[in-house]
Amino acid sequence: MSAERLAVDIRDLDVTFATDGGDVHAVHGISLDVRDREVLAIVGESGSGKTVTARTLLGLLPETATTTGAVYVNGTDVISLSAQRLRQLRGSEAAMIFQEPMTALNPVYTIGWQIAEGLRAHGRVSKKEARRRAIEILGKVGIPDPERRVDDYPHQFSGGQKQRIVIAQALCLDPKVLIADEPTTALDVTVQAEILDLLRRVRDEFGTAIVLITHNMGVVADLADRVTVMYRGDIVETAPVAELFASPRADYTRTLLAAVPRLEIADRAWREPEDATPVVRARGMEIEYPGRFGRGGFRAVTGVDFEIRPGEVLGLVGESGSGKSTIGRAIGGLTAVTGGSLDVLGVEMNGVRERDLRPRRKDIGFVFQDPASSFNPLLTIGACVAEPLIVHGVARDEDAARDRVVELLEAVRLPGAFADRFPHELSGGQRQRASLARALALDPALLIADEPTSALDVSVQATVLDLFTELQERFGFACLFITHDLAVVDLLAHRVAVLHRGEIVEQGRTADVLGSPQDPYTRRLIASLPVPDPAEQARRRTERHNM
Repeated sequence: MSAERLAVDIRDLDVTFATDGGDVHAVHGISLDVRDREVLAIVGESGSGKTVTARTLLGLLPETATTTGAVYVNGTDVISLSAQRLRQLRGSEAAMIFQEPMTALNPVYTIGWQIAEGLRAHGRVSKKEARRRAIEILGKVGIPDPERRVDDYPHQFSGGQKQRIVIAQALCLDPKVLIADEPTTALDVTVQAEILDLLRRVRDEFGTAIVLITHNMGVVADLADRVTVMYRGDIVETAPVAELFASPRADYTRTLLAAVPRLEIADRAWREPEDATPVVRARGMEIEYPGRFGRGGFRAVTGVDFEIRPGEVLGLVGESGSGKSTIGRAIGGLTAVTGGSLDVLGVEMNGVRERDLRPRRKDIGFVFQDPASSFNPLLTIGACVAEPLIVHGVARDEDAARDRVVELLEAVRLPGAFADRFPHELSGGQRQRASLARALALDPALLIADEPTSALDVSVQATVLDLFTELQERFGFACLFITHDLAVVDLLAHRVAVLHRGEIVEQGRTADVLGSPQDPYTRRLIASLPVPDPAEQARRRTERHNM
């Protein structure tokens, strides 16, 4: 098939990066193509070369990259283009949806101005016409009341709405190729389902070819027509989506599919200690953020009741903005409780004074969503893990804490020698394991894990979840596990609480809540969860649209 009949045609692409530590061979002579109106998913773990491959389509690799081969977009070889011609191609012939919409949008300009900027950069368009087209494309991607909201700033939109705006930016010049780099990674399942529906509509209505970069095999099953699997710079398999899921040929593909957490409604065996006092007990808890400039406050959590017992994992699920992280921060003493009661390890958090809470802080561990930003980049991993020991007087200094640090790193399946490395020298999964080691440094009675696996690819996520289960059974800590992934809750949690707009709408044993949900919102959450089976996913999508 000739390059002209394909939206994308990559032939013998080879990419090498020059670094201080020597050359890094990122992509090894690969070939692939994408047809008009087709969604090709490129999947693989971090470092497999999938994003590098996608970025070559727009000439977005840094100057340190050496590229050989041919990359055709609508018949044009991108690699041989001048900088001026590349600028003309970006947006009009091929456009990119980046992973994190908040960093892709400029916080000091309205979203209408940012969409109009792309239009005016590629042609003589008046301000009035650019505004009209910005309103039109915002309406097409599902932003409500686009005539008014075109003048709003990025922070005034939810995460899902920001992702829609980034998609609108990419579509405003009607490109033939859309590159979507992890477009749903940071989104909860209900918003993710809406974005996937939108991308499907973009393909059908605009006739756009889509290159989808993702590690979520449920998203692949939902949206893709064909799948290319990459591993360490090589393509190990390419097949139609149904064929790949039904009978994968490559060993790595089978490993990747086996690592996907599935909603199997498992009932985790757990026996509550007799006469055990709950580690956490909330009764009618309310959390309200004060308003500014005379405005009323915002109530993030309204009258919630729940308990976490010793040795129990409570999964707290809900969409973005439901109050999950707010509750986690309140339990850790990082956000004030403004109403009702919250008892944490015998300390009443409503009106608590820091001097009363400080003695119990060592009994509370935190695992944050993004380990890269929760570690000090100037400190070694050993120093980061030792910090709680030094702060709470368990060790005098880093040298005195060394044995305990090595023990903790080995407990999370990292070599003790990693103590001398800096955070940027570890992969995402290794950093999250080091974050878990730091959280367990003081043998906490309670662990708060806030979306600890959402940014990890599927194979690394499976490793971290297996490790978490092993450590929880070994150390016996209670845990509040905050997530929007119901399959992860099914795997880890003894009980689950479903949060919607600051209120708990349903809670109980995990098998009961996920197996026989009573609340319509819980049923909608479960229906929105993509499953790694194209036929089943199509059936669930139809059911969801009929709900």
